[in-house]
Amino acid sequence: MAEVPAPGIGRKISVVLPAYNEEENIESQVRSVNEVLTDMQFDDFEILVVDDGSRDETRAICERLNEDVPKLRLLVHEVNQGYAKALRTGFTSAVMPLVFYTDADNQFDVRELKNLLASIDDFEIVCGFRIYRFDPFSRLVLSWGYNLLVRVLFRIRVRDVDCAFKLFRREVFERINIESKKFFVDTEILAKASRAGMKMTEVGVRHFPRTAGESTVRPSHVFHTLVEVAGMWTDIYVRGRI
Repeated sequence: MAEVPAPGIGRKISVVLPAYNEEENIESQVRSVNEVLTDMQFDDFEILVVDDGSRDETRAICERLNEDVPKLRLLVHEVNQGYAKALRTGFTSAVMPLVFYTDADNQFDVRELKNLLASIDDFEIVCGFRIYRFDPFSRLVLSWGYNLLVRVLFRIRVRDVDCAFKLFRREVFERINIESKKFFVDTEILAKASRAGMKMTEVGVRHFPRTAGESTVRPSHVFHTLVEVAGMWTDIYVRGRI
């Protein structure tokens, strides 16, 4: 039986999929998203794949997929610009009242989008949090420390800031300016949204091991992320920039 999206605002949606060298995952992810959105009977939807300068067949696969998935829009960075820039391109190109994003690596079940939709009429942002996270132990420790740091610094009441399963009202991106260059982007969005008085909540989602492709997150990114944290705190709380 088809699932019906939430009433009110939740009738049209843009789904953003940032992708870098995801030739092993992108086709199954796009087809899965297309199937889920079709089953949920949205009035309209679009799937935006942002190919961030991939050096494999990601772009070619998406171009071929357009024949079977007419709602697919391919946005291309000819040169790799980083995760934040890929998301910014997707968010600012979205045309529907709702904007959802997840990664192209198939580590989430897109069908759980319906659980986020149930809250979007009451909140500007609905964040997923990983009930159990399938990542190396070192990354889990770094993530725990990072989440604690940003919750304290930016007063964000979200337990899993970087979970790549979030639903927004499009006006969020009309009110805030994304300036991050790398992996600080989730924190920046939530910090600026909180500072602007936007309401957010969180919903538990399942997380699955990556079965193909390779993560682009490295321990070496920690230092650069901390530098971005310090700079963003100064921009928001000293300079008042949103």
